Amino acid sequence: MHDQQDQDHGSISEAMEAEAVVFVCATCGVALTGPLIRLPAVPEAPYYAWWEADEPGPSPATVPSGCYAVETEPYGAPLVVAAVPGPVMPRHGEHWNVDGKPLVSQGPRGNIVINPDDARGLELRHASPACCGATPTGGMNQQCACGTLVATLCSDCCLPYELHLSADHVRAVRP
Repeated sequence: MHDQQDQDHGSISEAMEAEAVVFVCATCGVALTGPLIRLPAVPEAPYYAWWEADEPGPSPATVPSGCYAVETEPYGAPLVVAAVPGPVMPRHGEHWNVDGKPLVSQGPRGNIVINPDDARGLELRHASPACCGATPTGGMNQQCACGTLVATLCSDCCLPYELHLSADHVRAVRP
C-alpha cells in the first residue's frame, strides 16, 4: 500500500513538473521566474484591511507562490473614460479622473499574473504615484536586466499584490 502511495505521489509530482514553465525575457532569453504551474484562473485577491495594518506594505499576494494564471481582462494603462463606473481593472475598485469621470483599463489582455516574490532579476523602472508601492496605472514598470520593459508590478498597500508579465515581452519555456 505504501509503495502504491509513493508511486501515485511520484506520478503527480512528475505530471506537475511536466506542466511547469519558466518565463523568460523575449528579447534576451534570461529567466524571469523559476518553474511555475498554471492555475485555471486568476484567484480573487485576498481580503486585506490595509488601513488597519501596523506597517504599510503590500497586501497578501493574489497568486500563490509557484503558480501563474492568465488575465483575460484588460489590465494596466491606458485608462480611458467609461460610460458607467466599474472596476478600473480586475480586482481593483473604481477609479476616477480629475473631472470626476469613471475610468477603465484598455490595457492588454493575456498578461501572465504571478506572485511578485516569484520574479527574478527585475528592476523597478518607474512607479505611478502611490503611498507605499507601485500601481499599474502608469503601465509597465518592471524591466529585465537587458533594459526591456516586461511587466507591471502592483504593490501599493491598498491594491492587490501581483505582477503582470506582458505576454508580448516574455515567453514560456520548459524548465
